[in-house]
Amino acid sequence: MKDRIKTLLDANEADEAISLMDSYRSTGGPMDDSLYYLLGNAWRKKGNWQMAMNNYLEALAINPESPAKQALDIANEILDFYNKDMYNQ
Repeated sequence: MKDRIKTLLDANEADEAISLMDSYRSTGGPMDDSLYYLLGNAWRKKGNWQMAMNNYLEALAINPESPAKQALDIANEILDFYNKDMYNQ
């Protein structure tokens, strides 16, 4: 499952990756921190920062050492940068 999601994300197929994860979850598939991290990456690729960050937070709740921590920090830095730019116009 994880390899398939990674392959889809590498091919810029975020919609398909999200759909596959949604189907997996709806059939009772267990979610771990790495799946939430990948789902966050899929949402980030689509430009939905809120959903990306929500999934990174889910990953961190399961495993505080998840790579989602760095992804969340980077997302916050990016959003802080854009928000500051809005005030400088």
